[in-house]
Amino acid sequence: MSLESWVATRKALIDVAMGRVPADMVIRNGRWVSVQSGEIIPGTDIAVKDGRIAYVGPDAGHTIGESTRVIEAEGRYLVPGLLDAHMHIESGMVTVTEFVRAVAPRGTTGMFVDPHEIANVFGLKGVRLMVDEAAVQPIHVWVQMPSCVPSAPGLETPGASIGPAEVAEAMTWEGIIGLGEMMNFPGVFNGDEKMLAEMAATDLAGKTIGGHYASLDLGLPFHGYAAGGPADDHEGTRLEDAVARVRQGMKAMLRLGSAWHDVASQIKAVTEMGLDPRGFILCTDDSHSETLVNDGHMDRVLRHAIAQGLKPVTAIQMMTINTAEHFGVSREMGMIAPGRWADILLVPDLVNFRAEMVIAKGRVIAEDGRLLVDLPPYPYPDWALHSVNLGHTLTSDDFRLLAPPPGPSPAGGGETPPPSPSPAGGGEEGRGVVANVIGVIENQAPTKHLRMEVTPQDGEIKVDTGRDLAKIALVERHKATGGVTLGLVHGFGFTEKCAIATTVAHDSHHMIVVGTDEAMMAQAANKLAETQGGQVVVKDGQVVGLVELPIGGLMSNERAETVARKAATVLEGFEACGCTLNNPNMQLSLLALVVIPELRISDLGMVDVTKFAFVPVVEEK
Repeated sequence: MSLESWVATRKALIDVAMGRVPADMVIRNGRWVSVQSGEIIPGTDIAVKDGRIAYVGPDAGHTIGESTRVIEAEGRYLVPGLLDAHMHIESGMVTVTEFVRAVAPRGTTGMFVDPHEIANVFGLKGVRLMVDEAAVQPIHVWVQMPSCVPSAPGLETPGASIGPAEVAEAMTWEGIIGLGEMMNFPGVFNGDEKMLAEMAATDLAGKTIGGHYASLDLGLPFHGYAAGGPADDHEGTRLEDAVARVRQGMKAMLRLGSAWHDVASQIKAVTEMGLDPRGFILCTDDSHSETLVNDGHMDRVLRHAIAQGLKPVTAIQMMTINTAEHFGVSREMGMIAPGRWADILLVPDLVNFRAEMVIAKGRVIAEDGRLLVDLPPYPYPDWALHSVNLGHTLTSDDFRLLAPPPGPSPAGGGETPPPSPSPAGGGEEGRGVVANVIGVIENQAPTKHLRMEVTPQDGEIKVDTGRDLAKIALVERHKATGGVTLGLVHGFGFTEKCAIATTVAHDSHHMIVVGTDEAMMAQAANKLAETQGGQVVVKDGQVVGLVELPIGGLMSNERAETVARKAATVLEGFEACGCTLNNPNMQLSLLALVVIPELRISDLGMVDVTKFAFVPVVEEK
């Protein structure tokens, strides 16, 4: 904002506050939730001019003119618009526009988004797409420049890469609020020059460095990470995680997404230990489109946080003023106060939170859950719609997991070459080997590194539904190499012959396929090549669930309600296969995330994330 526009804006607000010029809008007789003072003040009026708040007080009658729109609050609460401090648009499987369409009627008026997923597919030009689309929304959408693309160099191969030069360039863009989650936490505490250069570019631009310390170790590595500069962290799952972060001067971001339920365990730092709530922020991280449409967004998080024992005003502070202050935009938003954007919710009940009216940037954009403003579809370029390139049509042979030949196990550590085929007949048929198996943990991002004894059959490692042992494959889809990495997974509970595939596969977003039948795994993968991305369920040779995601293999160009309905068929498909997990498609999408312990799969092999080293799928006992 130039000096002239600043002066003009402030003069207009002053004139309205003084009664010299009429307001554009006046809200009368509400209960003001003053997050800046921690009070609820009845009998409050608000006057708005040019989208900003000019006056908040007991009577705004002096600001009402012939053309002023007067809204009667009738004693309803006046709540600042809700802010999501950390989230990925792509996890909703919709575009920025469609995400806004889904969440704005529920009271979200600001989002701090990290387009890390599309950056892994398209690099800087993918980030630019998101920034440009964010700029035309009726609510505030700030973009964090992705930091770790790839998330773990040497352990995976993304479709594109980002480094210090790209970060420095992005810091000059309007709409960039800071650096996205710094996932390469070993790189930080080991003083990696690339990671430090990205953080330096952000800090020197006066912007916020996002954190991501996905380790249970709160010893020296954690202290080294905190010393590196990340200002927040959303990867805590335990009470001690939240406490440690706040004590080190970081904001503890407590997330409630579709599958990550980390608020209840950590909020006790406030409700039981009495820590200052200013150090805590609420966010979603990853929300599935069905969750957004059927359950809500930040309003859902607010209801949940209050149910855990937080006072309503405290919970609201954690998703308004705390967030705005953290990102340095509290002079623009995060509270109902003069000079701020008029982002105001009219709410009858703070505990059973439902926004009856949503005002954003001084406009009534939603009422009774209905969006009142036009949101035309954003025109994505053709190149963004063609990103799934398998190289060839896959067959069941691509998903055969061959047993290692008899002999000594490979030396520990380092990348392990793929096992050679066993001799005809399986060699020492009946001999046991040990498999390194990914263990899924319901409602949490971490996995378990399981070691399970398996017995080769005809030279292959087979699935075993009786032991909940299925196959997992990562199919390279960016460079058409035809590469398929195989492994084993436990925890989905599949009981039927089926396969499920997804191109939403954090963070490098190749294609993940899990299943109990090799032919169906090939069928599922080929279907996603045909649709140019998405999630699909194949059971008994039939497609029983499908959501197409042609934009980068991550997002749909359809309405959120349509995407939610299609995504529901995928969840129903999981159930048809025998899976009873909550939102298992979210769990599936993280099985290649090689920066969260303990065991993951990448295009280069199986990764022990506690050691950041490759391990064989199977080895001798």
